[in-house]
Amino acid sequence: MFKSLFSKLVAMFIATIIFSFSIAGITLYYTLGVYVSEEKVRNLDLSGEEISKYLGIYLDNLGNPIAQVMLEYVMDSYRQNTGAYIWITNQKGIIVFSSPNVRLIDKRVVNNLKFEQGYYGLPDERQYKNVFLGIDPVIEKGDFYGLFKETGWSWLVVQKPFKYKDTGGDEQVVAAIYLITPISEVHKTRSTVYRFFLISIIVSILVSTSLVYFFSRKITKPLKEIRDAAKVISEGEFDKRLNINSKDEIGELAKSFNQMAADLERLEEMRRGFIANVSHELRTPMTSIKGFIEGILDDVIPQEKHKEYLEIVRNEIARLNRLVNDLLDLAKMESGELQLVYTNFNINELIRRCIIKLESIITEKGLEVIANFDEDTLVTADIDAIERVLINLIHNAVKFTPSGGIIGVNTEIDNNNDKVIISIADTGIGISKEDLDRIWERFYKVDKSRSLDTLGTGLGLSIVKNIVMEHGEKIWVESEVGKGTTFYFTLKKAKNAYKN
Repeated sequence: MFKSLFSKLVAMFIATIIFSFSIAGITLYYTLGVYVSEEKVRNLDLSGEEISKYLGIYLDNLGNPIAQVMLEYVMDSYRQNTGAYIWITNQKGIIVFSSPNVRLIDKRVVNNLKFEQGYYGLPDERQYKNVFLGIDPVIEKGDFYGLFKETGWSWLVVQKPFKYKDTGGDEQVVAAIYLITPISEVHKTRSTVYRFFLISIIVSILVSTSLVYFFSRKITKPLKEIRDAAKVISEGEFDKRLNINSKDEIGELAKSFNQMAADLERLEEMRRGFIANVSHELRTPMTSIKGFIEGILDDVIPQEKHKEYLEIVRNEIARLNRLVNDLLDLAKMESGELQLVYTNFNINELIRRCIIKLESIITEKGLEVIANFDEDTLVTADIDAIERVLINLIHNAVKFTPSGGIIGVNTEIDNNNDKVIISIADTGIGISKEDLDRIWERFYKVDKSRSLDTLGTGLGLSIVKNIVMEHGEKIWVESEVGKGTTFYFTLKKAKNAYKN
């Protein structure tokens, strides 16, 4: 039921809303009950204070019917306002005033009152003892010592002592005012408020659920698009792209997804190109080897030319061997298995040795080598790996520079960054702008006809870049067609650099 992210989000939000409102409702129910009860007691207490004033006027004007009418009117008014029975009793618990009339009260209550000399009174001394001790107010909850037992309800009784000065000027409690109401009446207010609260909760849950549904759908819809696009890409269709333009995390995810898809598409193109190039690089020498050997075995090639063709076969095998070794080295570099052995060495001296190693082909093409070295400086690097970089770059410069051209080799110290910048420049054919970004790709050759590179494997610059990157350094190229090319790379300067 809750397998999708959308259903889980909706269920989680709805559960959170219901749980939160439930906690709020329970808390409100109990706190509202306490508040309403306390507020009812306070209102009854204030009503008792007002009735006390008119009771005082009545006692001050005994025998005056107007004073009695005023007292009874006030009692009836507060009876209507509070919904409580109002009694005034003397010190013996006899009810001398009542609103409504005692006989109009619930018979189950009246039957429990005592009746003496034409007056109703409280039958149990506990029902009026405390109030005549001067406690103000006395609050009782329950059946009031059995008086309201037959009603089956719980009652709230607020008792107010009435103090009056006698002829000697002494003040004493001469009467008590009772304000009596069922607890159910007290809780009626709470129930009314709580009913409105529940209605508000239901409306809030409905509105919140609608909003949760809308926003959850808005969140999960782009995620579903990403999921569907991922399925398409997993099936090999790398041209799939997302059209999600939100500025939030999902928008960032979609942007990253599109970038990933573009990278995968490029990698797939590179993989296909790599396979095609490897196949081509392997097929060409193998076809030659097969043809020459079959020609020798079938006596198609004369005996006197066997040595010549076997030399060609040997060269093709050597080429295959270089290709396999370069592939293995490149695989180690890209997988991080290349182990560099860092030492301090003189980069200028290493460049001199590399030029000497390539002296024969440099002389053969009649090239001029111009070296412009900064002070002899130590660098920290793997000397064998850097020698391979230099040999490859200088060899490329020789290969693509026409006879009589110039090759420039320079070193420059960058003291601000503790680096040495090495550059190899030539006055060769140059590289076009569209080729510059691709020269680092495996098997990519600027000369599509390969006429200038019959022995190369097409992996040299890829290996060069990986070696420099493994050192944590930078390599870049500048070129202009017809004017030449310059390769630059950096190495870290050793701390104890010195001069010869």
